[in-house]
Amino acid sequence: MSARVYVIGVGLTKFDKPGKKSGDFINWVEEVVSKALDDANVSMDKIEQAAVGYVYGGTTCGQRAIYEVGMTGIPIYNVNNNCATGSTALCLAKQFIEGGLSDCILAVGFEKMEGGSLRYTDTDRTNPLDKHYTLIGDLVPFTEAPLAVQSFGNAALEYMEKHGTKPEYFAKIAYKNHKHSVNNSYAQFQDEYTMEQILNSKKIHGPLTKLQCCATSDGAGAAILASERFVRYHGLERQAVEILAMEMATDTETTVSERSFMKIVGYDVSKLAAEKVYAKSGVTPDDVQVVELHDCFSSNELLTYEALNLCPPGKADEYIDKGDNTYGGKHVVNPSGGLIGRGHPLGATGLAQCAELCWQLRGQAGARQVAGVKYALQHNFGVGGAAVVAIYKLGFPEYHISLDSSSEKIASIQSKL
Repeated sequence: MSARVYVIGVGLTKFDKPGKKSGDFINWVEEVVSKALDDANVSMDKIEQAAVGYVYGGTTCGQRAIYEVGMTGIPIYNVNNNCATGSTALCLAKQFIEGGLSDCILAVGFEKMEGGSLRYTDTDRTNPLDKHYTLIGDLVPFTEAPLAVQSFGNAALEYMEKHGTKPEYFAKIAYKNHKHSVNNSYAQFQDEYTMEQILNSKKIHGPLTKLQCCATSDGAGAAILASERFVRYHGLERQAVEILAMEMATDTETTVSERSFMKIVGYDVSKLAAEKVYAKSGVTPDDVQVVELHDCFSSNELLTYEALNLCPPGKADEYIDKGDNTYGGKHVVNPSGGLIGRGHPLGATGLAQCAELCWQLRGQAGARQVAGVKYALQHNFGVGGAAVVAIYKLGFPEYHISLDSSSEKIASIQSKL
């Protein structure tokens, strides 16, 4: 039987526009690791291994960053899995503990990015996304828009044609996420916009406008994972959040064989990972109260509602209209503001999602707090491709003393959202 795995400490920097953030990636990693160690009330000498995720940077950046906290001789694994990099580092850390190899593991993700859209610069070798982009070029002519937004914009157009969805529904998702981000001091953007402002912002591709697209960001996140033996020995039951299940899936033949933009941008990959997680954990979408999912574009959030079975296929419009994706509804999706509001430093996003869900389960999310959280769902995706889906819950509810979860306080907060 696999060992139980717990998140015992998390840390996050504020996410900022590339070039605006002071310091370098080594300073940001030092900040988040120090925060996670303080949160867990453990010292660096208790960390047995580390998995460090980043997409842009030279070899052994993980070592160089961790060395700011301590050069302790531990194994450090550098991870790159496109936009799912942070959760991939988490997944590796979890497996080390689950398999009985270690009792306390550090997972870190960071990114120091250039401004503007994502670009592939290694033109002297095969592009790892060539299967995806070649198919896109076969299906429709390329435009001047960045390839990423063309991919997700075309997926939005396909969904609209299939289900009759109007552009306003994608805008409603961006409206929600920007509104949620107002209460997140870690977010790159903390501005609320009207539907009119979102719909009338610069048109990028298909129904997607500028305010429906996430921005590149600088920042870092960290999480410390531990075994049940470690948690109990160190008396960390009160803050421990259990990862009930975490699964990664990569592309299957349907990503390209069905010649579907929705499949190219990860619908089947996300669905496969989610099905595995639900089966392994015994938790259903109806059991979940809060979700952090990969809204790189508003269209991907809408598609992911269905891939994660938060609503039936073709029913995302109804799900949105009923308010089932925000406070007072069935699920609160991206209370942090998601990638659209919080920003998207590729390697750090999966760790930021983990941190938000741990704070929600502990009752420490402040003005973002969702009432009565028992189960939390994470979804992190990268084209190329990888999807990581996880279910979290409080590890030892009987030990938990909530800091911000009185019913009166939550009701007061949510009445203002």
